[in-house]
Amino acid sequence: MLSSVGLHTKGGPNGVAADESSDAAEQAPPTGFIHLDVVWAIRTVLVELGADLDGLIGEAGLDPRLFDGSSKFAPFTALGRLIALAAERTRCAHLGLLVGQRTTLASLGLLGLLLRHCASVGDALRALEAHLCVRNRGAVVSLVVHDDIAVLSYALHEPEAEGAALQSERALATVINVLRALCGVEWAPLEVLLPRSAPRDTSPYTGFFHAPVRFEQETAALVLPAELLQQRIAGADPAVRLKVEDRIGQFEAAQTSTLTDKLREYLQTAVTRQRCKVEKVARLRLVNRRTFSRQLRAEGTSFKQLSNEAQFRVAKHLLADTSMAIAHISVALDFSEPAAFTHAFRRWSGMAPSAWRQANRPETKRDDHR
Repeated sequence: MLSSVGLHTKGGPNGVAADESSDAAEQAPPTGFIHLDVVWAIRTVLVELGADLDGLIGEAGLDPRLFDGSSKFAPFTALGRLIALAAERTRCAHLGLLVGQRTTLASLGLLGLLLRHCASVGDALRALEAHLCVRNRGAVVSLVVHDDIAVLSYALHEPEAEGAALQSERALATVINVLRALCGVEWAPLEVLLPRSAPRDTSPYTGFFHAPVRFEQETAALVLPAELLQQRIAGADPAVRLKVEDRIGQFEAAQTSTLTDKLREYLQTAVTRQRCKVEKVARLRLVNRRTFSRQLRAEGTSFKQLSNEAQFRVAKHLLADTSMAIAHISVALDFSEPAAFTHAFRRWSGMAPSAWRQANRPETKRDDHR
């Protein structure tokens, strides 16, 4: 039993000690859901801002009992809608950041415990990449090393959903808190990349991240020195890590997920890194391209269909949440030229990118709603 090595963490709606050996205390969310402990700070922040919490929860289409302690999970996209509505009503453009600032290592439950007892920071970030699904099945994390730079990116399964940019900044702020718990409270990244237009006041971002913050980016990411990955984590216990890994493995084995689901998750992080090539993905799965394609056909889809879907979702996100030039978006999505991107986007949506952007900017939607 995990409790034999004292694996109790602080977390949950009441901040009380939870025995992480209990399945009642720790369960993995279904596809498209996130564990409420990860986003519990939404309630705290909205109460502090004087928002109509019950009204916003209802308007977002969430269960009115969301924060009464009876629920463990919530739909990821509906929470994004809640954050977006709350940001508008409270006039707080950095609401996602405020929520992420309040989220701790303990909020991640067993996953947080695993990160705490990894041997090095690199091991912890790779564990976050591999096992985020036991806490959050609405997004994926990816760690890539380029020479002396490491990039930890965060990609939503539905990046075009309402509140996506705020969800991304919430998640990056949470990762910063995780890294400060492992590396010290003064730790800071080299840069922070956010896929949203810059708010009028950017000081809350620089004040929290203690690093340059780049808005209008194609992805949400933290840029880190690669040498950080070798840093040892003080007090890490290998015995605890092994026991937690075993328990997390049990949760993951119980999760149902098709090849299509896994490919969708991969493509959300790969689509802006020019890695959406069927040969590359087939090699990752250690099968040949023909076998890979046959498996997808059996599930009623194809690599091209899923790749186009991922490109379309990211394109809608960048058009709505940033002011990035269409030519830049076409490069980010690996199109040969802007005309090719425009042609593809028109085929997907029935509209030119510029027209779709005009109709779907957040301020346009708010005006239409009024």
